[in-house]
Amino acid sequence: MEASRASRNIAAQSTSRVPRGRGLGASDFEVLDVLAEGASGEGPASWHVQELAGRVHLGQNALSRLVARLEEDGLVVRGLCPEDRRGVQVKLTEKGLDRHAETKPLQREVLTRMLDRDS
Repeated sequence: MEASRASRNIAAQSTSRVPRGRGLGASDFEVLDVLAEGASGEGPASWHVQELAGRVHLGQNALSRLVARLEEDGLVVRGLCPEDRRGVQVKLTEKGLDRHAETKPLQREVLTRMLDRDS
């Protein structure tokens, strides 16, 4: 559990250094990155907001505002959970997948430099 927490902290620190040139802030990329993890040949998977909150470095309110912004930008869609009709699910759009793919190499480069510097 500690290793997982440490790796999330390093990832959060690295994404804070990703330039906003692609229109994404650190938290934006972190959410897109988690959502992209579930993507398969059939497209992106849906995540419950509660699951997402457990994976990113944001509180519930901040995450809700961020998801609303990402939805406004056409990077994600939100919808009701078909199982319980109360929960909210979030899913990457094609535009969101493309933006994540564009930004990921830069984020990984920053992460590599940080890890090399700390070694």
